[in-house]
Amino acid sequence: MAYCDRCERYFNGYHSLHQHEQNSANHNICNDCGTDFATWTGLKEHYVQSARHHYCQRCNRHFDHSDDLETHYEDAHHYCADCGRFFQNAHGLHEHYRQSERHHYCADCQRQFLSASNLNAHLNSSTHRPKSVPCPGQGCGQSFVSAAALILHLESGRCKSGASRQFVNRYVREHDTRNIITDPARMLTAGTQDAVSYIATGAAWNGRAYECYLCHAGFGTLAALNQHLASPRHEDEMYVCPLSTCRQRFRALSALWQHVESEQCGVTKFRVVQNAMQELVGSMQRGRLTYY
Repeated sequence: MAYCDRCERYFNGYHSLHQHEQNSANHNICNDCGTDFATWTGLKEHYVQSARHHYCQRCNRHFDHSDDLETHYEDAHHYCADCGRFFQNAHGLHEHYRQSERHHYCADCQRQFLSASNLNAHLNSSTHRPKSVPCPGQGCGQSFVSAAALILHLESGRCKSGASRQFVNRYVREHDTRNIITDPARMLTAGTQDAVSYIATGAAWNGRAYECYLCHAGFGTLAALNQHLASPRHEDEMYVCPLSTCRQRFRALSALWQHVESEQCGVTKFRVVQNAMQELVGSMQRGRLTYY
């Protein structure tokens, strides 16, 4: 016969004892750990505290992995994973995100971002800002939310005016006479690149991929390789952040402007720098430019 010490009862066999332990309120067994608790509260605390269990005590549900449990918390229980805190409702969680300096949160869109720069990029996008920066190119008529977006448009070669990255580089060399955002030593090298166009043919196939003959990177298609060659990837870094404590370098004016607008280094706090950089874009916008 089998005997239950806790209940002081005999059973005909171990099968009957096992059924008793599974059904009796005096037995609260964790089958994974093989531990018997005298109360349901004791078993529940075990589930909550044990690293072996991924348990939601609010729903009395078990999950296979901690990631699954965390996803459940966020979906069902107004949970902030970064802070490990639960809130009573969606409004409480929203206010937590809005007021906490730890989170990069757009209250209007109720969206979190991974970094302050990503949040700033979102706030500076057309979602929150009007397209108030017109393209000065003849025959274009498009408008953009920022100077960086305008310059990227001009550099892309998609402007109806025929603008290109080479034109933008040449324009900057002619107008940035004080070298606020350009490195004169590297401008000499960059100047020789205006007339250079790299174009790959089928001969770039090396048996596995289309290979760039400048950096030897491989591409799946010839079009992808030519897109790579048309990018500023192999041009000199002629642009430089004007802040003395930063001086980060860039191959394209649009990249520099995105860096400035992201406020990563605080360069926009200096009025003299703002004036010098805005003067360049302002000179573009004061007239309908002809690209040659």
